[in-house]
Amino acid sequence: MLIAIAFGVASAILTESFLSFLSVGVSAEQVTWGSLLNLARGNFQAWWLALFPGVAIFITVTIFNLIGEGLTDALDPRLKH
Repeated sequence: MLIAIAFGVASAILTESFLSFLSVGVSAEQVTWGSLLNLARGNFQAWWLALFPGVAIFITVTIFNLIGEGLTDALDPRLKH
């Protein structure tokens, strides 16, 4: 169950970011990583406006995936040597 939760959280973060990038989902007044990326799309000279939310999404999703992989390795009895 913990493994599914870890991978589910990573998937939910990616889905919410994608939908808010498309301006679908949460209200326009709420600031999300996807909405920040959407706002940065119009300003090419300010590349850092897209860099920081993009890196935050990448790091967060990677951490949750690594947690899920670690839990899989630690809790799966078929992988014991």
